[in-house]
Amino acid sequence: MVSAMGKISRPNAGIMLPLMLQAMNLPAALAFSPRHTQQPLAQRPRIHRPTLYMAGGEGGEAEWVKALLDAGGDNAQPGKFEEEMKMKGLLGPNRGKGNPKLNANSRLISWLETEGDVYLSEASSWGEAPHPMAISTETVDEITNESSGRGLLARRSVNDGDELLKIPLDLCITRKSARRALGKDALQDGINEYLAMACQLIREKYVLEEESFYAPYMGVLPEVEEVNPTFTWPDEDLVFLEGSPVVAATRSLQMKLKREYDDLLGGDDGLIAKYPDRFPVEHYTYENWVWAFTMLFSRAIRLRNLRVGERLAMVPYADLINHSAFSQAFIDARESGDWLFKDGDEEVILYADRGYRQMEQVYISYGQKSNAELLLLYGFALERNPYNSVDVTVSISPRTKEVAAANEGVEEDPLAQLKIDFLSAVGRDQTVDFPCYADRYPVEMLEYLRLMMMTPEDTRGKPLDEFDYSRTISPANEAAVLQSVVAAVKYQLGLFPNSEEDDAAIIKDKGMFRLLSYNQRMAVRHRRNEKRLLKRTLAALEKQIRNKGLEGEELARAEGSTLGKVLKGETRKQRTALEDKLEKMGLPVDLR
Repeated sequence: MVSAMGKISRPNAGIMLPLMLQAMNLPAALAFSPRHTQQPLAQRPRIHRPTLYMAGGEGGEAEWVKALLDAGGDNAQPGKFEEEMKMKGLLGPNRGKGNPKLNANSRLISWLETEGDVYLSEASSWGEAPHPMAISTETVDEITNESSGRGLLARRSVNDGDELLKIPLDLCITRKSARRALGKDALQDGINEYLAMACQLIREKYVLEEESFYAPYMGVLPEVEEVNPTFTWPDEDLVFLEGSPVVAATRSLQMKLKREYDDLLGGDDGLIAKYPDRFPVEHYTYENWVWAFTMLFSRAIRLRNLRVGERLAMVPYADLINHSAFSQAFIDARESGDWLFKDGDEEVILYADRGYRQMEQVYISYGQKSNAELLLLYGFALERNPYNSVDVTVSISPRTKEVAAANEGVEEDPLAQLKIDFLSAVGRDQTVDFPCYADRYPVEMLEYLRLMMMTPEDTRGKPLDEFDYSRTISPANEAAVLQSVVAAVKYQLGLFPNSEEDDAAIIKDKGMFRLLSYNQRMAVRHRRNEKRLLKRTLAALEKQIRNKGLEGEELARAEGSTLGKVLKGETRKQRTALEDKLEKMGLPVDLR
């Protein structure tokens, strides 16, 4: 209510309380029971939010109560939604009875409510609508029927634009929290976010255990074998991915993680030796390091709207939401409070990007990621992924005088050195991986090849930097470019030891397919989808060549094409497009 002075004041309790209790059908004892009963796990200042009392509409306070009850949907009665989840098997076997995941879920919710003042109740409260989501201990991929672990379900009907969650930033694990927990002398300013947060995750889970402030959050984090990203796969499972570009990226990431562990923690100058009380050797093992990075790669969220700029964060509860390639919802941050009153703190926020029916799983987007990225970092791949792509290696080694001398039958290209200089000026290598999608291939790949296929006849005396390589240079040049892409795609297909038809037969035999491990089943599906995508790309290229009438061009312009191999005169290291993406994500760099 608004007083005569224009300030917000509390409604008259004598008027409000009977009306509230009558409208909500709540006994007085229940209405005034404490909202939080569990004691905090650590001595830490609790996050307080100012409570604002709203003026009623034409119907006064009863209208507000009705709105809260309407927000509760068909499950306004406490406990009803959880009963439905039990009936549908969403709380695990035996309707959740004796399921430790249920206890962990409850403990997480109590911790968030107690320590962060996060409202997650299914019941309405003063100034709070019922929380719209509930934790499911078991979710399943609708197409593959594979388990996808925990997830969040709509407790009631959700509308497009509805606020789904608010989590105080102070409850998140970040580089800042890691430096505060382990010391700024150990984790110095500028340390990579992933490295710092990995150190804190190990501390909270393995060193402090139940004494950790984050113990309830650690309790819902999965083990490595529940996530299964490819960088944790044994060799007997990786062999099922033979021929896929994800194998090279997996090996690179494995070597990268080991190198970063040795550099930061190992040796006489490592943190274990320098600060043994904070980094006990029995807990800061490489095995635990891999677990920490499994959590970071699969759950950490990059918040982009913080006052200090973007930051990586592990966000409790929010990281239970699963990925959909078709979702437009992204988790981000904002200053907490409402439009009128800001309290100076920051919070993580999520809004619904579409309507959800009751019991429907709520999704967010992890970003426009290919199946190779998802399998490498998250441990799953999607059957329907509009952003799926396969990296195709295009390597045209300029036929310099030295290369021609080292390779019999290779003629010198008079433009070779000019091409090398041009590539260097635009930041390109001579061997490049480009992602090919189901319906397109990148313009950058065509631009690169048009340059590399240039002949003195194409230049007509003009410098190379005066050409627009986004356009066709000449029919002969374009024919050589498209034929090079065809050759590169065929080469990539030839790396697989078996055909798409072989994989389809394995998947069709459901009995035999189920005998494979989870990793192996994911590998078979992934390699089949890569082959299908490459075959579609090949068919589209060949059709384009026919439609443009370029199949009759007789040119020996692609003689320098190495299709992913390195000529004798070339000693440069190669990196995959997927590895380049990892670098852009801010991961520790230096592969191979």
